[in-house]
Amino acid sequence: MRMLHTMLRVGNLDRALEFYTRVLGMKLLRKKNYPSGKFTLAFVGYGEETDHTVIELTHNWETDSYDLGAGFGHIAIEVEDVYKACEEIKKRGGKVTREAGPMKHGTSVLAFVEDPDGYEIELLSPKRKD
Repeated sequence: MRMLHTMLRVGNLDRALEFYTRVLGMKLLRKKNYPSGKFTLAFVGYGEETDHTVIELTHNWETDSYDLGAGFGHIAIEVEDVYKACEEIKKRGGKVTREAGPMKHGTSVLAFVEDPDGYEIELLSPKRKD
């Protein structure tokens, strides 16, 4: 078994794709319209679906926004340098909601950014092998 993807509902697919591809540097892997269901699916990630877990962006054509609720936490992405990643994300127009720094009560370096629909993405430094 392996994880395939995480699905997020987005209110504006173009805006979401801009964020995930240009701001976070993911690649658009595939996109398909479903006219009879009035929705579009777009899959983004850092590698091909055969080898990597990806994100499915679902856009229901007649829905502009969603109540994110209190149950979903965040998506985590490992980056080589959290501080540099935050600077790049800000340069590309992304919103950093928690600046890079050590985790409270821990040693990991992390930061949080927010996508255009309000989903939180955690940036984490690589695990140290002590």
